[in-house]
Amino acid sequence: MIWVVLAAVGVPLWFCAVAILTLVLRNRKLRKRRGDIPLRLRTAPDKRWTRGHAVWEHDVLAFRGSPAMWSEAIFGTTAVSLRAPSDEERRHLRHIGDDPVIARVELDGDEAVEAAIAGEHREQLLGPYAGRGAASSLSLSASSSR
Repeated sequence: MIWVVLAAVGVPLWFCAVAILTLVLRNRKLRKRRGDIPLRLRTAPDKRWTRGHAVWEHDVLAFRGSPAMWSEAIFGTTAVSLRAPSDEERRHLRHIGDDPVIARVELDGDEAVEAAIAGEHREQLLGPYAGRGAASSLSLSASSSR
């Protein structure tokens, strides 16, 4: 349907194909950058999980939503703590892996976002806070929930 509208307006189809190919290749390039973390991000408890990729730069977490580039956010952080997801949260976190982990990322200004990741990316998501005991809180909450 969109192709018919674009052709009627006078946009050549080859131009649309080049634009889509450029978007796909740029997104693939971003996923292969050093330190890339595939995750789901939720900015508030009543919001939906947004699929995307993030990368740490010092104490700043940069997030880009997938599959397109129009959902970006940069978060100045103060702390990260890990916990196991509840049963309700597990239902909403499909295709993330067998052992998902939720990280509460404390932001500047007394706000927080939550990031859900596969268990194998746990240390990556801790970023600059990896050596500050954040991983131990997960083992306590995960063992108490089983």
